[in-house]
Amino acid sequence: MKCDETASGVYAIAATPFLPDGAIDTGSVDRLTDFYLGCGVAGLTILGIMGEAPKLDHAEALALSDRMIRRAGVPVIVGVSAPGFAAMRALAHGAMASGAAGVMIAPPPALRTDDQIIGYYRQAVAAIGPDVPFVIQDYPLTLSVVMTPKVIRTIVMEHPSCVMLKHEDWPGLEKISALRGFQREGSLRPLSILTGNGGLFLDFEMERGADGAMTGYAFPDMLVELVARARAGEREAAHDLFDAHLPLIRYEQQQGIGLAVRKYVLRRRGAIAHETQRVPGSTLSATARGEIEYLLARLGRSDGRAVLG
Repeated sequence: MKCDETASGVYAIAATPFLPDGAIDTGSVDRLTDFYLGCGVAGLTILGIMGEAPKLDHAEALALSDRMIRRAGVPVIVGVSAPGFAAMRALAHGAMASGAAGVMIAPPPALRTDDQIIGYYRQAVAAIGPDVPFVIQDYPLTLSVVMTPKVIRTIVMEHPSCVMLKHEDWPGLEKISALRGFQREGSLRPLSILTGNGGLFLDFEMERGADGAMTGYAFPDMLVELVARARAGEREAAHDLFDAHLPLIRYEQQQGIGLAVRKYVLRRRGAIAHETQRVPGSTLSATARGEIEYLLARLGRSDGRAVLG
């Protein structure tokens, strides 16, 4: 089930459930996997930033990957970003041996020039092997690495194993248009583009040529519906649905507490038993919890999925 350039739809970025003592909550791992599948996602992405991957050791990361891959039955992309290529290679090969569809590689924050970025991905592909499908994670707001459309084109054209761009630039609508323009003129081969940023710009990203979303918004079922409506040409319906969720999507985007908000809502939706983050992590104040409940109640007036007992 290897991933290729035809990937589309919603690939939910999965949280990693923890028990209150910080141990991985394997029961909630299964529950969360089933929740995402019930939402109609086309695939899953695990061990990303939202998955608190840097807080897991190698054995935990492999065990979590194996468990979710075996249960999911849909393509699973595994984040393998690491400070060194030895760790990246070990996790990539272990995940692929478990049946992963591909891996996701983020550039390290120290990269600044175009040549450095291109050279890094050249080294990464050499480390994991040219037969492992990989996703470029383009997330300058968090990673502080700016990739121009031309740099992305160079990486994609140099490496046939690059099958997808996780697009999280902000603003980034023009980048999608530029990449699709390269394809129309024949200078870029086919490439799946799935977008992130909590879905904050998904309504227009779909219109610019995105194939779907790869993000962790706590209502992935809404994202699935939005993508389907956009692809069906139901523009007004897609925007109406998006507009109803926008206040909660915006609230999730707060730096520092965004993951805490997502885990709170996932717990309220019954997807996980605890909203624990492995330390160091953020917590929600009573006031913040009240604000989230207020947003959920307002959302529930137009979308029954937000009506929680």
